[in-house]
Amino acid sequence: MSLPKDFKWGFATASYQIEGSINEDGRGPTIWDTFCAIPGKIADGSSGVVACDSYKRTKEDIELLKSVGAKAYRFSIGWSRVIPLGGRNDPINQKGLDHYVKFVDDLIEAGIEPFITLLHWDLPDALEKRYGGYLNKDEFSADFENYARVMFKAIPKCKHWITFNEPWCSSILGYNTGYFAPGRTSDRSKSPVGDSAREPWIVGHSLLVAHGKAVKVYREEFKPTQGGEIGITLNGDATLPWDPEDPEDVEACNRKIEFAISWFADPIYFGEYPESMRKQLGDRLPKWTDEDRALVKGSNDFYGMNHYTANYIKHKKGVPPEDDFLGNLETLFYNKKGDCIGPETQSFWLRPHAQGFRDLLNWLSKRYGYPKIYVTENGTSLKGENDMSLEQILEDDFRVKYFHDYVHAMAKASAEDGVNVQGYMAWSLMDNFEWAEGYETRFGVTYVDYVNDQKRYPKKSAKSLKPLFDSLIRKE
Repeated sequence: MSLPKDFKWGFATASYQIEGSINEDGRGPTIWDTFCAIPGKIADGSSGVVACDSYKRTKEDIELLKSVGAKAYRFSIGWSRVIPLGGRNDPINQKGLDHYVKFVDDLIEAGIEPFITLLHWDLPDALEKRYGGYLNKDEFSADFENYARVMFKAIPKCKHWITFNEPWCSSILGYNTGYFAPGRTSDRSKSPVGDSAREPWIVGHSLLVAHGKAVKVYREEFKPTQGGEIGITLNGDATLPWDPEDPEDVEACNRKIEFAISWFADPIYFGEYPESMRKQLGDRLPKWTDEDRALVKGSNDFYGMNHYTANYIKHKKGVPPEDDFLGNLETLFYNKKGDCIGPETQSFWLRPHAQGFRDLLNWLSKRYGYPKIYVTENGTSLKGENDMSLEQILEDDFRVKYFHDYVHAMAKASAEDGVNVQGYMAWSLMDNFEWAEGYETRFGVTYVDYVNDQKRYPKKSAKSLKPLFDSLIRKE
């Protein structure tokens, strides 16, 4: 038994990926509604219009969670359901707010602990149009602070709050590659607007300051009476040197994590961006004012960790191009000897490598003083899953093995390495709208039949997690 007795495990989802009902009960449009409407942006031309229809099926979703033994559920609020235009002077939509209040009440009644993410990428479109969204630090952080306050006040029963999900994705995929909403990039074949060399770093800074403001509000106005905790969720991959004998490849492994994770974690834990980023990016990386640094430094009660995969890292020589966001290096699936890091999945970026999870848990713990960690996402797609028969899909042994290997790696990090990991949410409770990949990629432990009324069918992996955690969580 190698996980703490009060360890919380369950599943995770995000509002735009599962809710649907985008025009119901006063919800306003988000940047993803707008992005999905642009031809060619989503692999199968789809959107979150219906998704898993979860807005109308909260009861069904809770029954599903109960049936697989989940103790916790991480979900996100649709900001534009609560404040359709998003801003601090815009009206609150009571119907939208009431929906989430009732959902939390129902979860708690079912014995499931809510972990609420305030923003999982679906920014109200009105804020994008009004002042450029994340690009306007002062306006955005003030509006986010107001929205956070509305939610903290409305849902005092929630004891675990996450400000942002994966700010790296919002910044890099939204403003460098243009792969995600709002799709800004220097590549004029993809977008008429954007500056891949500068905008991502501005956006990352805005998100950090907005996070700091929301945390300050929670700690000063709500935590004394509600007694909860608040943090941010960051994503990053494990790294192994392409050539372990080459010190420059070894160094590049750290730099890759710094450019992905420490970009956000270093300001939160140390008050400054990593040296490697300052060196490469120079004046393109925003400077910290004393006021903003005071907001952000120390603003995590826990570290939210999203993790899926690993890469071999090979350093590059020479001056990196202005739009480089990796840290002047290559990410590869094969090393110098020709070893492959892990089997293929449906996702071009994802290959299972469970030892990397343990390694990264250790890397983060050592760097940030062994913080409390909640693994807020971890999971895998399966190659060709969407083309299989229902019988084949439900026998998802590949995903069962993934969870088995990764959860055991985490348990070893807890028991043998002193890592303070306190929770784990599998991604995802059900197949859903997988952003730019549309519905072609499935990450769920539950099959969703999009053609036949969004019917849900738990896969083998859904039923595998309870016995897995039962075998690892200490009884006393």
